[in-house]
Amino acid sequence: MIKFENVSYSYNRGRPDEVQALFDIDLEIPDTGVTALIGQTGSGKSTLIQLINGLLIPQSGRVTVNGTEVGAKGTDIRALRQRVGMVFQYPEQQLFAETVREDIAYGPKNTGLSDEETERRVIRAAEIVGLSAEMLDRSPFELSGGERRRAAIAGVLAMEPEILIMDEPAAGLDPEGRRRIFDLLHRFTAERPQVSVIFVSHSMEAAAEEADHIVVMSEGRIAAGGSADEVFSDAEKLRSVGLDIPPVTELCMRLRGAGLDIDNSYTINDAAEGIKRAVTDA
Repeated sequence: MIKFENVSYSYNRGRPDEVQALFDIDLEIPDTGVTALIGQTGSGKSTLIQLINGLLIPQSGRVTVNGTEVGAKGTDIRALRQRVGMVFQYPEQQLFAETVREDIAYGPKNTGLSDEETERRVIRAAEIVGLSAEMLDRSPFELSGGERRRAAIAGVLAMEPEILIMDEPAAGLDPEGRRRIFDLLHRFTAERPQVSVIFVSHSMEAAAEEADHIVVMSEGRIAAGGSADEVFSDAEKLRSVGLDIPPVTELCMRLRGAGLDIDNSYTINDAAEGIKRAVTDA
């Protein structure tokens, strides 16, 4: 369980240009499943996730990660970061090794794992993200943009984290690239259902389709939370914080207003099934 208790955080604290990013956050994130953090730019999403793995330390309140308090005296931050894998925006910009294999192996190798265990993790992580064995011996800079993104993610997966955090994992990718990123997320969660996955997104569709639980942030505070049905059924609440419901949900609402007997849907597949049933029954 990831737990925030009355957590606040400011940048440039005590200076004239101080900016408060989080205000008295109380939040619990389940220790399994997929959680989406959504909100406008500047809502506090990135600050919140950096508090989870100790890149930032709470200035007030407490953050605990599976029983470990972030920033407490005696907490081993390095060990915490090995348990909490972080994939930043555009992670492919951090690739540096001569081959994809070396890049993926960098983290496990530096934790003291044997060559055999490191290689096992490299192979498995590459399989999860959909990189072929042939790609492992190529330079990462010979790969396409989407392949480089997946190689960078594989480097985090090879650490076999207890918690995986992804900041805008599909940013800048075309629709096929975005689909591949979320496909690999499905493969990872299917293989390791005990792992908690958190992803930050501006996309209402991604949150609706991929997440078991959604947290809405606005101006450094938690504005709403719950399942897709609980969050997106309150369109006015979302609009009040500068967000909107997924377009497919808007379509369902309009069809219902026009007299079609259809429930709200939050994914394209669900909407298609609902429309098909409504038209067949009409």
